Amino acid sequence: MSRFAIFVAIALSAGVVGCSDEPAPESPAPGPSTLVSAAPVDDPPGRLTCQELAGAVRDASLMQPGVVQAIVAASGTADAPVADAATALGQAYQQALTSHETRSEPDAIAAVSAAAADMSQVCADSGLDSAN
Repeated sequence: MSRFAIFVAIALSAGVVGCSDEPAPESPAPGPSTLVSAAPVDDPPGRLTCQELAGAVRDASLMQPGVVQAIVAASGTADAPVADAATALGQAYQQALTSHETRSEPDAIAAVSAAAADMSQVCADSGLDSAN
């Protein structure tokens, strides 16, 4: 066999091997990262929740999607009075959402503001002044 024929035979067999219908083996998944970000410490309990509330009040963003949910989520490590106030705020927000485009919507939105004001007072009473 000539050198050219051997070359063509090798090239064709390499091309056939490279064009198989089987998917290429995947590279191994990367291992777990050694960099782990620690969750913020809620010390004293409720500080993070009151800070979330303070930011929302300062930015006038309580009725924006995700804001009240972030406050409620932060309350998972809060003490009982702050956690209860966050729950009440979350419930008022849910009622405001369900009242959208109804006659009760203005009152429901006012209830969110009232719940935020009540929660702000709870934060202050707990020594977690939400204005900071």
